[in-house]
Amino acid sequence: MSDPIVIIGAGQAAAAFAGKLRALGSDRPVTIVGDEPVLPYQRPPLSKKYLVGEATFDRLLLKPPAWYEANDVTVLTGRKATAIDRTRRVAALDDGQELAYATLVLATGATPRRLPPVIGGDLQGVYTLRDKADADALMADFQPGRRLLVIGGGYVGLETAAVARTRGLEVTVIELADRILKRVAAAATADLVRDLHRTHGVDILESTSIVRLVGTEGHLTGAELMDGRTIAADLAVVGIGVAPNAGLAEASGLAVDDGILVDELARTSDPDILAIGDCARFPYGDRLVRLESVQNAFDQGEAAAAALIGMGGAYVPQPWFWSDQYDAKLQIAGLHHGYDDTLKADGPRPGSHAVWYFAAGAMIAVDAFNFPAAFVTAKKLLEAGKRIARHDIETKPLKELLG
Repeated sequence: MSDPIVIIGAGQAAAAFAGKLRALGSDRPVTIVGDEPVLPYQRPPLSKKYLVGEATFDRLLLKPPAWYEANDVTVLTGRKATAIDRTRRVAALDDGQELAYATLVLATGATPRRLPPVIGGDLQGVYTLRDKADADALMADFQPGRRLLVIGGGYVGLETAAVARTRGLEVTVIELADRILKRVAAAATADLVRDLHRTHGVDILESTSIVRLVGTEGHLTGAELMDGRTIAADLAVVGIGVAPNAGLAEASGLAVDDGILVDELARTSDPDILAIGDCARFPYGDRLVRLESVQNAFDQGEAAAAALIGMGGAYVPQPWFWSDQYDAKLQIAGLHHGYDDTLKADGPRPGSHAVWYFAAGAMIAVDAFNFPAAFVTAKKLLEAGKRIARHDIETKPLKELLG
């Protein structure tokens, strides 16, 4: 076979890359290597509908099993790449098999940061939530009346807290920073989300740190806090961020810095090796970014595939995200990095709000809380490259902004 493509990682980015190749007519041999025992699937629902039992796993599959056979895409499940020999152009797997490649694609994703064992991170009942196995284990422990401790007030932790309350658990969220969502949203958005959770009975403790988790016979029973308090807990979810899976790339001599460094065509420092998705750090404006989102994984995967076969150009991301908590939907368009001003505006219905972000007088992002029109408007404006000032948003209907 000529010019084989090997994709290490079997998530959204990998599936998007393979799908785009076939959609554009490429017949190059493709092999996807995934360390989980299942076909590529959607991860965002794991902390939402799947965890609460509203979606079965087969509904999470990115493509039906028959697609891979029909499109001559081989998926090796339950296998792990252990080394890359760039001179011989082969990827070694944990069972001793070697896969020859003309193009290697690293779609290795990211791994949740864990609490160290010395402070109880290895106790039974302490979870992270990243893959199906995590969600399955956590689901079995989600029983009404049990006490859940969520460590970290980011989106994954807060989504898990919402599901837990829906299932009848008692929930406490602990956040080291002075407010939840400190890294990803403005204070006004954090206020809306905090109020939502407190309305549903979640206890949120900010500016609070854990000294250690404590347990009996190896199982979690609670947490000791810096202020001397002890909180009882039957289980805990650790949501303190993720680290890009760049070890394989670094060991093979590729350029790595908080992710695998790539150019606008997803090429690493070795032009025969690409990196896409959560593991990749790429140019965005005047800086390098990693975008930990399913939207970026999909878009970058497709763009990299098109560029590889000469049917596409530079990847220009148009970031958007979302978070479902209870019956509320938070939709985010753009990146708020570097903002110097915000504007909170109420939507047309009770409980709908938008938090607009500005830098140097121009709108750069929005957090739309039960306000889809604000999200759609901002997304279209950003994609069109239109410069919209705060005064325009304050004084004009959304439809006029698009005119």
